[in-house]
Amino acid sequence: MSSEVGDLLAGYRGRRTLITGGLGFIGSNLAHRLVELGGRVTIVDALVPDQGGNPYNVHEIADQILIRVADLRSEEVAREAVQGQDVIFNLAGQVSHVDSMENPRQDLESNILPHLSLLEACRRHNRQAVIVYAGTRGQFGRPQYLPVDESHPQRPLDINGVHKMAAEHYHFVYHHAYGLRICSLRLTNTYGPRMLMKHGRHGFISWFLRQAADDETIVVFGDGRQLRDFNYVDDVVGALLLAGASPAAEGQAFNLGSGQPVSVGQIAQMVVEACGRGRWDLVPYPEDRRPIEIGDYYAETNKIAATLGWHPAVGLRQGLLETVRFFAAHRQHYWS
Repeated sequence: MSSEVGDLLAGYRGRRTLITGGLGFIGSNLAHRLVELGGRVTIVDALVPDQGGNPYNVHEIADQILIRVADLRSEEVAREAVQGQDVIFNLAGQVSHVDSMENPRQDLESNILPHLSLLEACRRHNRQAVIVYAGTRGQFGRPQYLPVDESHPQRPLDINGVHKMAAEHYHFVYHHAYGLRICSLRLTNTYGPRMLMKHGRHGFISWFLRQAADDETIVVFGDGRQLRDFNYVDDVVGALLLAGASPAAEGQAFNLGSGQPVSVGQIAQMVVEACGRGRWDLVPYPEDRRPIEIGDYYAETNKIAATLGWHPAVGLRQGLLETVRFFAAHRQHYWS
């Protein structure tokens, strides 16, 4: 870590930070890191069933943070949540592409309304807060060229991608129209400790890990040659923290990625090796997934590297081993 990056992170000591969706996978890992940095952390999470919120994710730091189980769609909840906050990490929402196609209205209510409520609350009650929005690679849809940079057209193939794209645009409207201090990180496949492991609708890598850990056969759709990039959650947390601390990030959107794409079949094999059990096999794409399959995707990360000094530090094999160790020790809190 450079001295400049270290100085930025040290600036969180004593700062008031709000994490929406903070009982979920990425938000809870962010909360742990902020506590280490001396931040004053508040979490707001609606604990919507099957969306990843898990109080166990923060059980080690529960006495050092403020937790509010509440719905940000409420104007009162949003107003109280944003007041006095220095940095807001806006991670609330649901991430399942399949669920969004099966229940688009629920996806709308999860991925649009809370963000509009939060932005309005900041406009009225806290225009000085820095807001970091968690976007997604799904906003781009099927890549027209690789690697995907920030200028790539956004043509999402599923309802979740449409709503995530719209929510990002709402954030930037509030930046340009009202001067809110906004930036967005477009996350790719994030993995690591505290992932949702109960089902496979939030991303395939968590389900691969569960299937292998249970000595089952990992099911890989298609020919297994689709390329993806992956980020270990600690690297994603680092990017969020830099974005929240760097004035240069304001008004900007950044892609995250690894710079080292691998095929889905390779990932399945690496998961089997990390777990020391399981196997994998190819099956045809299910009919409900074929229309929203994006093909190869990996991102260019030159912009965030040049602007914020962010580079992923944890390699895929190392990250998988750390993830396997975590769930081996805490399995009972994530399997059911």
